Amino acid sequence: MSTPTMRIAIVWNPSKTEKDVLSDALAEVLPDAAGDVLWFETTAEDPGRGAAAAALETGAELLIVAGGDGTVRAVAEYVADSGSDVEVAIIPLGTGNLFARNLDVPVNDVPGAFRRALEGDAHAVDVGWVEVADAGDVSRHGFVVMLGFGLDAQMIVETDDDLKARVGWLAYVESLGRAVSGSETLSFTITADDGPERVETGHTLLVGNCGTLQGGVTLMPEADPSDGELDYVVVSAEGLAQWLATVKTIVWDHGVKRLVGSGEKAAPADTESLSRGRASTLAVSLPEPRLLEIDGEELGETREFTVTVQPSALRVR
Repeated sequence: MSTPTMRIAIVWNPSKTEKDVLSDALAEVLPDAAGDVLWFETTAEDPGRGAAAAALETGAELLIVAGGDGTVRAVAEYVADSGSDVEVAIIPLGTGNLFARNLDVPVNDVPGAFRRALEGDAHAVDVGWVEVADAGDVSRHGFVVMLGFGLDAQMIVETDDDLKARVGWLAYVESLGRAVSGSETLSFTITADDGPERVETGHTLLVGNCGTLQGGVTLMPEADPSDGELDYVVVSAEGLAQWLATVKTIVWDHGVKRLVGSGEKAAPADTESLSRGRASTLAVSLPEPRLLEIDGEELGETREFTVTVQPSALRVR
């Protein structure tokens, strides 16, 4: 548990809120420490890595990230890559706030999120990494929620930014129909850990460190950001009947039924249009380029990528 003498740094995204909103909420929770906190602002060109580096250079013991999923991802990527043992906390200010929601951090409650940041215990959390091949070059990116291609990536492309600013994550629902029509089924190869290469057929592949999407939809109910593995799911639903069955599986079987059920919960089973697995390394090869999304952001098109997990890479409150 933190104390007023702890060295605290805050990385904040000024496009999400004004500094006074954050400083007032911090003063409400911990008045004695508010004046000693160091502030580091992100920019459009650098969404968090540079600010995180500057914060760690001060010897910060608690790094509070105030922003959306993009800011959280950038800071987490830097901290995990640096090997720092700084404790990290989140003040969720974005549209999805998926990492915060998966960790039960208060959303739409800035003082409540600060209280969790200052009083909560730190737990080890994994970070996923993806290496993306592009014209002979390989780029490496960290993520804390999930990445993939298909429906989720198309929803990001199809979502209207102005609508998202007005209604939040509900804007993704408005884009769902266009995303479905823009996601064509194809056959691609997957190699999980040391297993054999195998062919999967679907329009969507998601690899998750966490399993919950926008609106509380639980796509991967067994995903645990602290288990040292990544979960993945292939979606191949086509036509009304398969889509209804898929929605039933995700909303009822993965959600309501598991919440109201009693006794031991069975692991989710594969269906006609949903297949899933778990691995610490996953290599994917596509016959044609597909757009990748990473923690709710567009990453670009690729035909090959490899996903790995870095266990216990962060200490998160």
